[in-house]
Amino acid sequence: MVSLQENSWEEGVCPICQESPTEPVSTDCGHLFCRVCLAQHVEKASASGVFCCPLCRKPCSEGVLGAGHICHSHQKKVCWFCEESRLLLCVECLVSPEHKSHCELAIEDAISHYKERLGRRSRKLRKDIEGLRRLRAQEPVQAESGPHRLERLLGAPPQQRPDCLEDTPAEVCRAVTQLSSLVSDLERTAKDLGASTLKNASDLMTRSAPQKLEAIYPKLQKRVNKSLLQQP
Repeated sequence: MVSLQENSWEEGVCPICQESPTEPVSTDCGHLFCRVCLAQHVEKASASGVFCCPLCRKPCSEGVLGAGHICHSHQKKVCWFCEESRLLLCVECLVSPEHKSHCELAIEDAISHYKERLGRRSRKLRKDIEGLRRLRAQEPVQAESGPHRLERLLGAPPQQRPDCLEDTPAEVCRAVTQLSSLVSDLERTAKDLGASTLKNASDLMTRSAPQKLEAIYPKLQKRVNKSLLQQP
């Protein structure tokens, strides 16, 4: 169990991790902690059956963690995140038949795991955006070619058309806009990730999966990769 000295506490700092509180929660006695830090303390304290404030040792209830951290089915503190169902689980949920074959992570491990995955996905999409912007700057159909040449090319069989005619500049711009919005969501979610937003993180990883992105730029991916390879 965490043992802290009240006189060493600084206002605006979590007494457990000594950092600015993430998803701050207040105990019944008014002390502020990171939600995850306090949840870990509650988990250790549950062995003795008595939950006290880690700072002043006054008795508290597990309800200080908020409704999102108490299992509605069993009224126990949630400690795990199920990747299949995308739900927070308590110890009784964990041993239920419904979750028997599922993959569960301790909440603190799930937060670390998804932060890393969100960061990797964000970096990958930023490279895609860079490639799309290079394509946008390449003028797919030169103005000096004239409308007659464009009409002739569009009238040719698909296999004889240049690849550049498959994607208009407007489509490239639209893909850049959509991917930029997705990157913003990924980076914001990673920055503010906590137990209550793990489901959002999992949903976002699904939304940004390569097979999902084909709907945004189905014909551009090969050219994006080629553009990136041609960088000096």
